[in-house]
Amino acid sequence: MEIFVPDIYAKSIFDINYDKLIDRGIKCILFDLDNTIAPKGVKSPDKKTIELFEQIEEKGLKLIIVSNSGKKRVTPFKEHLNIDAAHTALKPLKNKYKKIMKIYRFKDNEIAAVGDQLLTDVLGANRMGLTSILVNQISVNDFVWTKMNRVIENKIFKYLEKHSLFKLGEYYD
Repeated sequence: MEIFVPDIYAKSIFDINYDKLIDRGIKCILFDLDNTIAPKGVKSPDKKTIELFEQIEEKGLKLIIVSNSGKKRVTPFKEHLNIDAAHTALKPLKNKYKKIMKIYRFKDNEIAAVGDQLLTDVLGANRMGLTSILVNQISVNDFVWTKMNRVIENKIFKYLEKHSLFKLGEYYD
């Protein structure tokens, strides 16, 4: 069950210590879209998110959206944030991660992956040896398949807490 434990746990993308990531050798950050960058259904990033992404890029980090959502959903965020994106990623499968590592020539220890779900984002990152960062979901409004994942995820959270491996609300970096 340790495969579900994130390396870092932050309240939101705005609470991640990006300087600390750089100090750890991170050069690229993969961001999930839905309920990580923006709530499901929101069509473009807000001003605060755009400013955050600009600040992170100024630090020299490569930013890429990696989402299980389709191209139509991901493209407006890619364009507004002026970053690269991988849609229909099928996380936690390894294919998109491997493709990104090959295209951008990053090693696993140079990439952090940020997301709001254990079963897709954290599991996918941990399977690849990336630095996994869990953030709280922005909204309780989820896609149908995500709602099903959340039921399983809640059972995993209870197991992890029972075995003192992870506790919701106890943030760490």
